[in-house]
Order: sequence, then structure tokens, then C-alpha cells
Amino acid sequence: MHDLIVIWMDWVKAWEYLGVVILMAMESSIIPVPSEVVVPPAAIIATQEGSGMTFWGVVIAGTVGSYLGSVIMYYTALWAGRPFIYKFGKYFFMPKHKVEKAEEFMRRYATGGIFFSRFLPVIRHLISIPAGMAKVNFLKFSLATISGSAIWCWVLAWFGYKVGKDNQELLDSPEQLIAAIKAESHLIVLGVLLLVGLYIIMKVMTRPKNDNNLSEDEE
Repeated sequence: MHDLIVIWMDWVKAWEYLGVVILMAMESSIIPVPSEVVVPPAAIIATQEGSGMTFWGVVIAGTVGSYLGSVIMYYTALWAGRPFIYKFGKYFFMPKHKVEKAEEFMRRYATGGIFFSRFLPVIRHLISIPAGMAKVNFLKFSLATISGSAIWCWVLAWFGYKVGKDNQELLDSPEQLIAAIKAESHLIVLGVLLLVGLYIIMKVMTRPKNDNNLSEDEE
């Protein structure tokens, strides 16, 4: 994994925005590229004098890549269907139990689940698959994906800028970079969990009464 991470970071250094777009598209598909080794290094490079990259350029490139990868997975699942994904997904890093987990997450939290999934590991990579299988409205899917991806890319870019501005050597040490980003991200994680909690409460409080009546009848 270390060698792969080094290769991916080299892509960012060599290809700049194009590298960010490609890697974030992979991150939002079946290829588990950690976004923590894509956006933060790009943000660090953007702080260097003479760099052709800017902070907001990195955020936009990351968002575009995330959306492209998500759209590809959405239409793949839409056209292939649930039986195909369940049967052959295991050969493409999509074992049935993980797909079912993402499917349950989306079923429970609907479009909001697509948005919040952009902040969650594992679910982030797979949420487009159940969205496609369930034929979620493409416009809603796009809005949720773009907004969630943009926020996540901004967070990673901000941390990369903050952590790496005075620590350029992190570009040569993927493990130290990831450790530094994780050490600084606790408040963001807590904020995301708070938002998810509030969203769940809202879903429960606004649930139609007939759903409760139906549950009581079934009991």
C-alpha cells in the first residue's frame, strides 16, 4: 500500500489538477484511493512559490473528480442492476456485504444519505452503487454528491494547507502526512457526527404518522 500511495502522490505532483481529477474519480469509484493522499498534497503544492495550482483550484478539481467517479458508478449500477452487482461485485472491490451496507444507509437516509456519505469511509466509495440500483433521481443525486464532495474537498485542502504550509517535507512521507491530517481532523469528524445526528432526529420527527400506524398494525 505504501508504494501505491507514493505513486498516487507522484501523480499529483506531476499532473497537478489533472492528477487530482483522475485520482478523486478513482476514489469515488471501486478503486480505494484515499482522498487524504490526493487533496492535501495538492493543497501543499499550491502553497509553493511558482506553483501552477491554487487552493480553490484544488477544491474544484477534487469536486469534479469525485462527481465524475460517482456518476460512472451510478450509471454502471443503473444499467447492470442489483443481481449483476451482487454476483460480480466481489471481483471489483465491491463484496455483497459492503454494497448491502451502503444500500441500507441510503435507504434509511435517502438523498441526505448520499450527501453525508461523502464524509464517511467505505460508504463514500460505494454509495453511488445503491443510488443507481434504486434509480434515485439523477438531479438530486448530482446535487447531493457535488455539495458533499465540495465540502469534503475543501476540508481536506484546508487541512493540507494548514498542516503542510510550514512542513513541506510531508510531501515525501505519505504516512506522516496522513497522520498529521487525522490528528487535526477531530473537530471536523465531531461536526459531521453532530450534523448526522441532527439529520436523523429530523427524519424521525418528520416521519409520516401512517408509518407508525403501519408498524403497530404489523406488530
